[in-house]
Amino acid sequence: MKKIALTLSAWVLPLAVSSAVIASSVEQSKGHFVDKFRQLDEALPTPNVYRNAAGAPAENYWQQQVNYDIDVKLDERQRRLTAKQTVEYKNNSPHTLNYLWLQLDQNIFKSDSIAEMTATFDGSALRGDPQPKATKLSLGQLRRQQFMADNELGYQIANVKDENGKPLKATVVDTLMRIDLNKPLKPGKDVKFSMDFAFNIVEEDAVGARSGYEHFAEDGNDIFLLAQWFPRLAAYTDYEAWTNKPFLGSGEFTLEFGDYDVEITVPADHIVSATGQLDNASTVLTRTQRKRLEQAENAKRPVFIVTEDEALENEKEGTDESKTWHFKAKNVRDFAWASSRKFMWDAKGYQQGGDEQPLVMAMSFYPKEGGDLWKKYSTEAIVHTMEVYSRFSFDYPYPVAQSVNGPVGGMEYPMITFNGPRTELQEDGTRTYSQAEKRFLIGVVIHEVGHIYFPMIVNSDERQWTWMDEGLNSFLDGVAGREWDPTIPWGVEPRDIVAYMKSEHQVPVMTQSDSVLRLGPNAYTKPAAALNILREVILGRELFDFAFKEYAQRWKYKRPTPADFFRTMEEASGVDLDWFWRGWFYTTDHVDISLDKVYQLRLDTKNPDIDFNRLRDIEADKPMPLFVERNKAEGKKLWVDENPDVTDFYDENDRFTVTNKERNTYKKFLKELEPWERKTFERAIKEDKNYYVLEFSNLGGLVMPILLELSYEDGSKEMRDIPAEIWRRNHQHVQKLIITDKDKPLVSVSVDPRWETADVDMENNHYPRRIIPSRIEVYKREKSKAKVSRDIMQDIKTELQQDENNDASKEQK
Repeated sequence: MKKIALTLSAWVLPLAVSSAVIASSVEQSKGHFVDKFRQLDEALPTPNVYRNAAGAPAENYWQQQVNYDIDVKLDERQRRLTAKQTVEYKNNSPHTLNYLWLQLDQNIFKSDSIAEMTATFDGSALRGDPQPKATKLSLGQLRRQQFMADNELGYQIANVKDENGKPLKATVVDTLMRIDLNKPLKPGKDVKFSMDFAFNIVEEDAVGARSGYEHFAEDGNDIFLLAQWFPRLAAYTDYEAWTNKPFLGSGEFTLEFGDYDVEITVPADHIVSATGQLDNASTVLTRTQRKRLEQAENAKRPVFIVTEDEALENEKEGTDESKTWHFKAKNVRDFAWASSRKFMWDAKGYQQGGDEQPLVMAMSFYPKEGGDLWKKYSTEAIVHTMEVYSRFSFDYPYPVAQSVNGPVGGMEYPMITFNGPRTELQEDGTRTYSQAEKRFLIGVVIHEVGHIYFPMIVNSDERQWTWMDEGLNSFLDGVAGREWDPTIPWGVEPRDIVAYMKSEHQVPVMTQSDSVLRLGPNAYTKPAAALNILREVILGRELFDFAFKEYAQRWKYKRPTPADFFRTMEEASGVDLDWFWRGWFYTTDHVDISLDKVYQLRLDTKNPDIDFNRLRDIEADKPMPLFVERNKAEGKKLWVDENPDVTDFYDENDRFTVTNKERNTYKKFLKELEPWERKTFERAIKEDKNYYVLEFSNLGGLVMPILLELSYEDGSKEMRDIPAEIWRRNHQHVQKLIITDKDKPLVSVSVDPRWETADVDMENNHYPRRIIPSRIEVYKREKSKAKVSRDIMQDIKTELQQDENNDASKEQK
C-alpha cells in the first residue's frame, strides 16, 4: 500500500531547545529531554501496613490517645494561671516507650528560647556604606522587648509524678519536656501521670502571640484568650515517631486526640467560652440565661444569652468572688478558652443533616467594641461555614462552634476560634466600621471556624506542613466566602498568586513551616489557588469534590500526610496528577505560556490548475518593492514595454504556467491511490477547511493545560482546552494543529482569557499581540527643595509649648 503525506504550505522557523535538566534519581544523560510528568513514587514514602498506596489508612493504622483532667485558676490581677493536670496516655503503637515528650509552648517567650535567640534583625540600611545610615526600630519592637524584660515568662512546672505518687524525672529542652517513665510503656498499655504548672500570661498586643490578655484602659478590664496554655503531649506517629521539633513560631501544632475534663475558676462576673460542652450551666448561669439558651436552639437569628446592657453592667466593677466553669470535650486534639467580664454572648442553633443529627450551637462572645459588626455577622458566618464545609467533608461533629473577639486577629482550636476585627468609636459616641473590617470579620470567622474541620478533625501535622491545614482551609474558605459574597476579594483566585509565583522570594510549598520565607502566599494563597485550578480547570467539580470528600472522610480524626492527600486525590478522581503535585508543591516554577506564532495553512490539492494559481496569487500579494513603486510614480517605462518586438514565450507565460506534464502527474497520483485514500483526499479538498498551527513556549517551567479562546471572522468565539499532557515530550516548546470549517477563519487567539491558571504574563497570551491598556496621571512637578542646614539662630527663638500638668517644660525654658 502506498503511503502519502499531505503538504501544508507555510513559513516555518527553527525552534531553540533549552538544556535545562531536573536533577532526580532518573538521570537523563543524552539530549535535553526533561520529564515533567515523571511519577512521584521516588519522592513519596513507600506504602505500608499503616498507610496504603491509595492514600488511605491501612489495616494496621494506629495513633495514640491522650486524655486530660485539668483544674485551672485565673488570677486576674496578677494575670497568671495556676493549674494541676492529670494525664492518661494510651500507647496504641506497636512500640515500647521509655519516655514521653510534651510541648511547652509558653517557653517560646523565655529570653533563652531558640525562637528568641535566633530572631533576626533587618539592618539592611547598615550594610554597604562606609558610614552606615540610621536604621529603624519600631516602638512596637521596643514595647515587646520591654514587656519580656519586665516579666518572668514561660512555665513553672512542679510535682511531676506517676499515678502512685512517685516522682518522674522531667527534662526541659527549650519548648519541649521529656518525662522518663518509671517502667517501660508496652504496646496496648496506658500510663497516668500528674503535674502542677503555672505561668504569667503575656500581653498579646505587646508580645504578638497566639493568645494572651488585652487590657482596656478606659474601663480597667481585660479579655483573656488562653491557648497553648497547658503542657500537651507531643504526637508519636508511624511516619516520624516523636514529633519533637521545637516551637519556633510559624510551625503550629501536632497533637493527639483525647477526652478533656476541665474546671476553670475565674472571677464570678466573668463569662467563659471554651472547647467542649458546659457541664454545670445550672451553677454558673442564671435561670434567665439558661432559658435564653433554650430559645436560641430554634431561633432564626442569634439570641442574646448575655445582652450588651448586662455586659456593660459587668464592666463597672470587679469582684473578689469566683466561679468554676466545668467543660467536657470528647475526641478533640486540643483545648482553648476565653474569659472576661466584658463579654456579651449570642447564640443560634444549627440543625445539619436532618433532624436525626445533633443540634450544633453557634455562639459568639464579644465586648461592646465589637458592636453591630459582631451582632450582625459573627454567628451567622459560623453557621454559613458549617453549611459549606460539611458539603465538602462531613457533618460538623461537635456540640458547639464559637467565635470569640479579643486581641488575636485569627486563631483556631476545637470548637472555639479567636477573631479580631472591631468597630471604631466616633466622637459622637456611635460605633462604625469600615467595609474592610466587615469583610475581615466575615472572612476570618469563616477561615478560623473552617479550621475546626482542617486540622482540628482532619489532623494534619502543622509543625511540618503548614499548607496541609492553611492551604486546604484557604481553598475551602474561598468557596464559602464566594458563596457568601463573590464581590469580596477572597484571595484564592489564580490571579491572586501571580506576583508571588514570579518572585525570587519563593521556596517550594513542601518546605518545612519554619523555613518558609513568605508564609502567607506560600502556605495559604498558592496551595488554595492550586486547588482552585485543580477543581475548576483540570478535574472539574464532580471529580474534584468526590475525591476531596473521600480524603476528608478517610482521615477524619486521623493524621494524614501530604502523600495521603496526593494519593487519595488521584485514586478517587482516577486522574494522574503527579505532574501537578510536582510542579505546584515541589518546585518554584511558575506558569507563563506564550503563544509565539500562529501559522495559517492551506491544503495543497495536487491539482496544478488550482495550486499554481494559488502560488501566483501569493506572489502577487507580496508588497511591491519601493524601487518599482517610485519608478511607476515617476512614469518611467520598462525596456520591454518600449521594445515590444523583442519578446519571447516567457514574456507571455510566467513560472506558474501549468503544462500537461503536471496535469498527467496529477492524474497518475489519483489513479494510484487506494479507494479509501482517494475518498479521504477528495473529501478534504472539497471541504477546503482552514488549518492553523499554533506555536507555544513554556517560559515559566510549570506545565499546565492550555486554555484557548478562538475568535472567528463571523464574530463567534469558541473555547478549546488542551490537557497539560501536551507538554509531556517537550516541556518548552509545542505546536498544535487546529482545524476549522471553511466559513470559520480565525482572526485571533487568546490563551487563558479568564485568568484561570495563574499565568504571570498575560500579554504574550494574545495573537495577534494586543495594545496593552494602561493609564497615565497628570501631576504638577514640585520644585525641588535643596537640603539646608538647621538655622539655629532663628530656631532658638521658638517658644516651647506647654504640656498640661507638667512643669518640666517650664524648667527647660
